[in-house]
Amino acid sequence: MYMQGRGLRPVVLAVAVVVSLIGLSSGCASGDHDDAGSASSTASDGGTKKPSASSGASARPAQTSPSSTPSASPSPEDTRPLKDATAVLVSCASPQDPRATVKVSNPNTRDGSFAVKIGFLDASGFEMVKTRDPVWAAAGKTETYRVRVTTAGVVDHIARCVVEPRAAWVGH
Repeated sequence: MYMQGRGLRPVVLAVAVVVSLIGLSSGCASGDHDDAGSASSTASDGGTKKPSASSGASARPAQTSPSSTPSASPSPEDTRPLKDATAVLVSCASPQDPRATVKVSNPNTRDGSFAVKIGFLDASGFEMVKTRDPVWAAAGKTETYRVRVTTAGVVDHIARCVVEPRAAWVGH
């Protein structure tokens, strides 16, 4: 009788062998190695780590671990929050163009993302739709942002748009 799954066992074994060989060749094998990549000594010599002649450690180049590599610390300017940007309405949405246009100015020396709030009001001043979208602005630049009114039928009743002049910083 034929048993299912028997043909899969050699494939799984072959994959396991390949993965373990890749790990050994890339230096990811388990064992006692110090940061320089040399083999450690046994407990009989006091537990100090020094390469043994049989380990072959002197033949391979020293490897540094990611944790031993010095990293650049951020400057104080990079960690401070950015000043808020300014937002100015250029044009409101209409049936002819269902998108409002806003200019966002970033006064900072770093790029950032800023929350732009736009309210779409009807003739009586009722806010039918309000958006709050993050807008990316390069350092010291003014970006043009267009937001589409997606709610069906609302664009026909928009009388005016209101943009909050302060666009709060939301991140990098």
